[in-house]
Amino acid sequence: MIPAVPPSTTAESVRDVFDTWTIILLAVAVLIFVKLRSVLGQRTGRERPPYDPYAPRDAVRGATNDNVVTLPGRAAEAAQKPVEPSEPAVERWKGIAEAGSTLATGLDAIARDDKSFDAKHFVAGARAAYEMIVLAYAEGDQRALKNLLSRDVYEGFEAAIRERESKGETVETRFVAIDKSDITGAELRGRTAQITVRFVSQLISVTRDKSGNVIEGNAEKVTDVTDVWTFARDLSSRDPNWKLVATEAGQ
Repeated sequence: MIPAVPPSTTAESVRDVFDTWTIILLAVAVLIFVKLRSVLGQRTGRERPPYDPYAPRDAVRGATNDNVVTLPGRAAEAAQKPVEPSEPAVERWKGIAEAGSTLATGLDAIARDDKSFDAKHFVAGARAAYEMIVLAYAEGDQRALKNLLSRDVYEGFEAAIRERESKGETVETRFVAIDKSDITGAELRGRTAQITVRFVSQLISVTRDKSGNVIEGNAEKVTDVTDVWTFARDLSSRDPNWKLVATEAGQ
């Protein structure tokens, strides 16, 4: 005869077995959760939208625009919408033009049409162009001049160089300093921007005849020179360069 198992003993054994499996299953669940979290990460509310292979490419790029570098060209121009400058009028052309002046109005018109326009960068470029043109003229470098001058101005410079060469004359010019380069005028004529700059410079310049004798200037004297030059650029063109369109002696 098989002895009977006391009821209390049976219940406790079943409960012990159940608790043991519960603990094991709970441990496995925790392990799986930790593993999934390490692989998939956790949401922070700043996740990018999932990649959709059927979405337009522009939409995909827009979803990750923090890593997109816009390249120059037509795409960049198309992305720029005509908006008013965000800077206060008093600060916009600080050091360049007084707020409310005719000059400031002209610069505003150019900046509205050309979002990349920066007056201070323009002045820096104009200074470099001024020095390059003066030195190229002295050296008779017509190739360099052709890239920097409008057709009419180039023809005038070219004629002067040819006349000088026909006489056997040479010019020696050396810049000492450019003391001032101030914008004195700005306007937008259709899609053509024109900006006038007044240069005050110090240079040494001398002209010699074919025998080497000085016929103009002084090789030992620094001369103060004032020039008023006007530069122009077609804003509808992809060519970003400004060209010299007019020159005159300043006071």
